[in-house]
Amino acid sequence: MKLGEEGVVLVSDTPHVFSVPDGAVDENRLEELIIEAQTALPVELPALANRCADVLGLDTASIYLVDLQQRLLVPLDEAPESLRVDGTSAGWAYRTVSPRVAEVDDGLILWMPLVDGAERLGVLRVRTASLDAARMRRSRMLAHLLAMLITSKRAYSDWLAARTRTESMGAPAEMLWAFLPPRTIGSRRCVSTAVLEPAYDVAGDAFDHSVVKNILHTMILDGMGHDLTAGLTTSVAMAAARNARRDGADLPDIVGSVDRALARWLPDHFCTGVMCRLDAETGVLHWVNCGHPPPLLIRAERVLAGALDRPPQPPIGLAGPLAPAARHVYEATLEPGDCVLLYTDGVVEARDANGVEFGLDRFTDFIIGSSSAGQRPAEVLRLLIHAILDHQRNPLRDDATILLFEWSPQPR
Repeated sequence: MKLGEEGVVLVSDTPHVFSVPDGAVDENRLEELIIEAQTALPVELPALANRCADVLGLDTASIYLVDLQQRLLVPLDEAPESLRVDGTSAGWAYRTVSPRVAEVDDGLILWMPLVDGAERLGVLRVRTASLDAARMRRSRMLAHLLAMLITSKRAYSDWLAARTRTESMGAPAEMLWAFLPPRTIGSRRCVSTAVLEPAYDVAGDAFDHSVVKNILHTMILDGMGHDLTAGLTTSVAMAAARNARRDGADLPDIVGSVDRALARWLPDHFCTGVMCRLDAETGVLHWVNCGHPPPLLIRAERVLAGALDRPPQPPIGLAGPLAPAARHVYEATLEPGDCVLLYTDGVVEARDANGVEFGLDRFTDFIIGSSSAGQRPAEVLRLLIHAILDHQRNPLRDDATILLFEWSPQPR
């Protein structure tokens, strides 16, 4: 294995001849394909990707999307088999968000990550007779174009959603996933990423994150129970929080809006949760903890014990005399590179066959170890949630949700 041009990892040590692309790109034809892409059905994307590859002087291009649990890369073209995220060249490109080149008998296979902003969607398989800087650049351009197309179309395409599922989903989970944002969002200053299991049977847990100018809003919720009403509770809570944010409300008013919405519409149900507001320019963090496990602060590869522990406040949505008169907002200032972890109790309470919990120490040690090994935040959580599932040998007895956000004011 060796490092090739522009940081591309070559699977084989056998050198390959790099040549100049044949001819210039037909810009008129490329423009026609981009215009066509705007109205193309999702099921037409595989053929469209191939036609774009041909115009760019590449042989073929195939789209693979990651499945809901981030274990498989599923081809949009239904003929090829799915590929595992772990242990394959395609998976390496997905995990590291870096191109990977593999030599085959009559050319090269280039695996390009498909990324929308900070969200990993899958990979693009590009076949080409040879590779040089121009073909690499064109492959990257094609991956960027297809990532934007997939993102724009998956919001309304049941077909794209179905292609990334490996089993049937329960109605409570279907409702909840419809409310959830992308797993990962971010900017040059901060990134927030989350995972949630059991993916096909989740009910009461939820996460939310949003960037408003230079402010990162994050939230984790744990609804009472494990049924459709639990999912409805957290869905109403997310809707109320977003509604308040979009009206320009600050953190205390956002929490108050959620309290009032649940007390009005679901007076017999409540949820615990943590809501955070991070100023991505200054690193000032404000948060409200409503009866939930306290956030964890990781700095310089260690957990700062008790750094974000504060006196507990009542859960969200309590009505009548149980309702809090006011919510207290806490404040701390992060240092560059700090990570904040929000989690639900199902994470640390997952038990193996002998009843041994996964535990808080194992949870934080895994985060620190994976991060220090150079894994990106989204990959750290992907590996962690799989370790929790493996510990309990599936299925989880309770929902397990983790949200991690990192403040990195300097370019990564």
